[in-house]
Amino acid sequence: MEIITYMDNRKVNFSAQTKIARKLEGSRKRQNHKRFGFPSKAINAYRYGASPFSLALQESSAAFVEKSHDVSKAILWYLTHRLFRILLLVLMAAMGVGLTLGLRNLSGYLASIARPVDLPFLPAQELEILDSAMSRFAFMSENEVDANGNILIDGKEISLAEISFSQPVTFQNYTVKSGDTISGITYKFGLTNISTLIAVNDIGNVRQLRSGQKLKIPSMDGLLYTVTANDTLEGLSTRYKVTVEDILDVNDLDSATLNKGQQLFIPGAKMDATSLQKAMGELFIWPLSGGYRISSRFGPRLDPFTGVPSSHTGIDLAITQGTPIKAAMSGKIAVVGYTNVYGNYVIIDHENGYQTLYAHMQKPAPVKKGQRVAQGTKIGLVGNTGYSTGPHLHFTVYKNGKLIDPETVLKR
Repeated sequence: MEIITYMDNRKVNFSAQTKIARKLEGSRKRQNHKRFGFPSKAINAYRYGASPFSLALQESSAAFVEKSHDVSKAILWYLTHRLFRILLLVLMAAMGVGLTLGLRNLSGYLASIARPVDLPFLPAQELEILDSAMSRFAFMSENEVDANGNILIDGKEISLAEISFSQPVTFQNYTVKSGDTISGITYKFGLTNISTLIAVNDIGNVRQLRSGQKLKIPSMDGLLYTVTANDTLEGLSTRYKVTVEDILDVNDLDSATLNKGQQLFIPGAKMDATSLQKAMGELFIWPLSGGYRISSRFGPRLDPFTGVPSSHTGIDLAITQGTPIKAAMSGKIAVVGYTNVYGNYVIIDHENGYQTLYAHMQKPAPVKKGQRVAQGTKIGLVGNTGYSTGPHLHFTVYKNGKLIDPETVLKR
């Protein structure tokens, strides 16, 4: 090779020096390649004064850092998405548990209000407290209404002589609110007897009075009466102990002539005691006292021996054998006998078409056919005779020869 330089305007031939340089360069390449495996980079490093080992270490470190950064990003991405999934699953699980518990509580609540509460072993004192609480559905308190339905003020009945019947009767509507009682509503509107609201609104059982129910409230005490054939004002006056003038004034009548089907308001009139007791759910008392329980109610059930569907004609009251049985209402003993089904039993005939049956007595009853008994009179002892699975009283109520549910007429 021939190199020209013009430093001193002379042409110089460096062929020999060039050959020596190439030889030395080849030797260094082989040495660097053998030592580091990076010939070109080693030469550059040698040329610029950097150690080939240092350069290799730098490049390796840079590659490692770059790869580590990529790995860290991948790990962070994975953990972020994985953690989000875990949190989402935990949240869904928590919501599922909460919903399950909520439905279970709701189910328990609905079950508790949708079916009868079983009170199998209550002592007599607690039953009396429960009975007192139930009576508040009808009365403000025991001392504020007497047996005839009269509201009492300071323990005394308001005299009808203090009330004027000279103005025509008027009516207004009232919506029953939560906590209302028949006696409370009566007192609120200035009436003196609960039978007025019961009769005017044709309430069959005051214990079925419900919030939201509409009532018609008259401006005075009395009863609605539908005129029948041959009715006269004089006859109605005598029957309900009210003057003819009061009937005329209250009904705003100009004539004493009555028409069949005509509706009159009889001021001051009251329901008879039996009808009032029936409306109050107190027509009959329970035939047992103490810690009895209702082991079987009226209506469809499975036969206790065969398991076959059947219809129960009364209610079964389970209690210790030998417990006294009381007449649920005054009346006359109609039958004293024994059958394979009822064992020793008694039937009492009451007023207004009612009859009661008391079955599975321990031994023949101490009463006789035709004997009159008062409400609460002992008529026998609880037993296990006849078609029976254990000591209990089977109690049945008939109305005009047809079976009815005893719990609809028993005092609560």
